[in-house]
Amino acid sequence: IIKDSHMKFLITQVKLPLADVLTELNYPNIEQLTYEDMRQPVNHELINYRQKEEDNCTIIYTSGTTGKPKGAMLSHKNLVANTIDFMAVVKMYPTDINLCVLPMYHCFAWTVSVSGPLYTGSCVVVQSTYIFKDIMRVIKEQNINTFVGVPTMMQLFYEKATVEELKEIRYFISGGAPLPRTLAENFYRKFSIPVQEGYGLSEASPVVTVNPASKIKIGSIGPALPAVRIKIVDENSNPLPPTKVGELCVQGNNVMLGYLNLPEETAHTLCDGWLHTGDMVYSDEEGYLYLVDRLKDMIISSGENIYPREVEEVIYAYPGVEEAAVIGIPDKLRGEAVCAYLVPKAGVTLEKQALRKYLLDHVAPYKVPRKFYFCTELPKSGTGKILKKVLREQATVNAISR
Repeated sequence: IIKDSHMKFLITQVKLPLADVLTELNYPNIEQLTYEDMRQPVNHELINYRQKEEDNCTIIYTSGTTGKPKGAMLSHKNLVANTIDFMAVVKMYPTDINLCVLPMYHCFAWTVSVSGPLYTGSCVVVQSTYIFKDIMRVIKEQNINTFVGVPTMMQLFYEKATVEELKEIRYFISGGAPLPRTLAENFYRKFSIPVQEGYGLSEASPVVTVNPASKIKIGSIGPALPAVRIKIVDENSNPLPPTKVGELCVQGNNVMLGYLNLPEETAHTLCDGWLHTGDMVYSDEEGYLYLVDRLKDMIISSGENIYPREVEEVIYAYPGVEEAAVIGIPDKLRGEAVCAYLVPKAGVTLEKQALRKYLLDHVAPYKVPRKFYFCTELPKSGTGKILKKVLREQATVNAISR
């Protein structure tokens, strides 16, 4: 990232030992500044630097879940437009006290947890780590009344928080990774307030859809934001009607300028004026979208298309499962074989045969995983997204199987 972005300054809490790696990269040394350095007064004159709203504001490097990270260039207009559009659906008020626990190097946090509150003049309470006891203390001490997070955070609330402890929070927003339907239903059953699931990607600043409080459909990622245009297309880019699964394409002022230093990838992703997300979805008659899976995560086994998320949703409903991830691994006979990684709940022992029998009763036999691996945790990105690329690498050598 340093080399790709031609970085000149690096601002960190403490200075990093980069001399050796920069020498390996044949990259000139960069100037490192600590937070303490930035607090010191300087005598430089303010430079009146003119900027337009279409100018690049930030470069968000994608998580690299399917390959090498790419730098998505977002303009000032992208970020402000997405903030205002999001707030047209999820209302924010000057009296709100918003907890920001998402990593602020990602546009999910900047749009929803920082820019929105700044735009409305409401309070932002920043908590750098998601340690459950600390979060519950902050919620109580700071009178937090809005929460934006990822599914793993909603899972901890469901398991450990009481209704009384969260009674002042008027909305819960979930994004960054798919929210399991079982968790969404259990959360609503316990707290009597549904999680408003949304969907976005770095290339769209990031929010594309979100469930409005006026009508939340559990299992859906909601309709498109008011100023965001979407279409669902087949492999030939032909528009598809409701209920048909296809690739989600996006237009709007929230769509990135392009990828830094990657003209071919930019042309491929921003094709015919549309951002091709690589995510497979379908819509209902009211325009609510349902995320099926990543196009690149789809498993083709013996000529059959298998969407991992369908299998994962069934696994999540099995008693004793904390987390699940389904991937495809190379198989000489079938091309790809279905493989499942599972994290059991504390104190629970899962039996492969019982789980396989349960799955055979709920999905087609060719969708049932041929291999099950039990582990203590799944690898995740900073925004809580399960890194299936890492799991595929581990499955090849059975690194964490037992």
